Amino acid sequence: MSMDEYKNETIEGRNAVIEALRASRALDKVFIARGDTDRGLAFVAAKAREAGVPVVECDRRKLDAMSVTKAHQGVVAVCAAARYCTIDDIFARAAERGESPLIVACDEISDPHNLGAIIRSAECAGAHGVIIPRRRSAGLTAIVGKTSAGAAEHLPVARVPNLGAALDELKSRGVWIYGTAADGSSPMWSTDFSGSLCLVIGSEGEGMGRLVREKCDFLVSIPLAGRVNSLNASAAAAVLLYEILRQRLS
Repeated sequence: MSMDEYKNETIEGRNAVIEALRASRALDKVFIARGDTDRGLAFVAAKAREAGVPVVECDRRKLDAMSVTKAHQGVVAVCAAARYCTIDDIFARAAERGESPLIVACDEISDPHNLGAIIRSAECAGAHGVIIPRRRSAGLTAIVGKTSAGAAEHLPVARVPNLGAALDELKSRGVWIYGTAADGSSPMWSTDFSGSLCLVIGSEGEGMGRLVREKCDFLVSIPLAGRVNSLNASAAAAVLLYEILRQRLS
């Protein structure tokens, strides 16, 4: 995400960020000046962590680039486009509909446009929620909300400290884990997607991380007839979600 894209969605300065946290404003991340030993900044960081908001240390040049006021006092908060939900909220949505859970987990999707497109496809295909990791992932920023075409307002998105642990929780609750991989041994059109499942979409460049890959019960491959060796992450998500929907409707 470029610095310019942040500028319509920031809260700057210590008092402003503290008040936003006190008012339970949905914040995606709080950026703090690296190496600053100021007690006021430490207090802001502590309050953000208490509220479950990730705190990212960065150099002042990055804060200056993000800042509109140029008076950020070493702290800039990025607002969230929608509130984060919990894994329980995702299961509750499936139960309300009387459907087997269909969940999408994003393994370090760092591009906000990709994450927004995945959320949009998930909502359109009838998924019950999306799970993202707290670190090394785009969050529910305004860009993601816009790219999702409003889907982020309607679909529960849970942000978890550890994606592997979240997948273990899903497995303990009867959910099968399907990972996407070019070398997957389960071709898409011959894979049974019935029942409770979580579809894991790997990052744009690296695919799924090793630990996440090891949690998968199935590794699904998408047939490719061209010369390029993979689809964009959000396109892969859409293709697989609609195969899952086709099987659920048939």
